[in-house]
Order: sequence, then structure tokens, then C-alpha cells
Amino acid sequence: MLSPRFILICMLHSVIALTCGALMMFCSNKVFVLSHGKDHASKLLGSTPHDELLIRTSDSFSGLLLFCIGFLLFMVAFVKDREFHIFFAGGCVILHVAMAIWRIYFERKVEDLGWDWLRLVVGDIVLALSWVFFLVYSWREKYD
Repeated sequence: MLSPRFILICMLHSVIALTCGALMMFCSNKVFVLSHGKDHASKLLGSTPHDELLIRTSDSFSGLLLFCIGFLLFMVAFVKDREFHIFFAGGCVILHVAMAIWRIYFERKVEDLGWDWLRLVVGDIVLALSWVFFLVYSWREKYD
């Protein structure tokens, strides 16, 4: 059975991933300046041409990976298996919580990011909560 809540959450996460991936691939300099300010953005983009090339290449591949995840979420949205929905949602919760933990323990130590890690942790927790709400609603529907 195709759950409209599952489709909605997958589509929302898909749009977020596709947008962020495209921005990382094609507009990373502008996004850095917008989110961190001009001073921090220049530090994050590297100090030598070699560093700059490595950082841009890394950002492009990370953006491509995020873009592919967005397409995967789009495809998964139309799977009709209820057990798969629950399994997938649980995996997404674990993934978002793991990202939040990684940001707390490692990204927090990067001085050039400042307090940006806190905003990203809140975003990870909000995305995880969307899947948790889906799981709670699914379990309530299943056991009522």
C-alpha cells in the first residue's frame, strides 16, 4: 500500500538533497560567502591554488553524491511495500542522528566554521524527526 505520508516525506527530503547537491556542485563559492561571510569563506576555499582545486573537487563530488541521494529518495517514494517504508525510515533516522553526532564531535572543532555546526545539527535533528513522526504514525496505524 502506498502511503501518502511516506511519499510526502521522501519528496521533501528529495527536493532538499537535489537543491543542496546542485548548489554544492555549481555555486559553492557563493553559498560559502552567503552562509559564512566573506572572511570565513576565503579561509574555507583554501589558501593555495592546489588547496582550492582539491576543495572544489571534493565539494563537487559531495554535491554529486547528494544529488544522487535526492534521485534515490525520489525513486524510493513510489515503493509500495509497507515493511520497506518502516525499514527505510528507520535507516534514515539512524543516518541523520549519526550525522548530527559527527557534526557535534568533529565539525565543532573546525574554527573557521564558527557556530555553523550548531545550525547543521538542528537541521539533521529536524530531518530525523520527520522520519520519526512517520514511524510513530505508521506504528499507531498498524497496532490500532
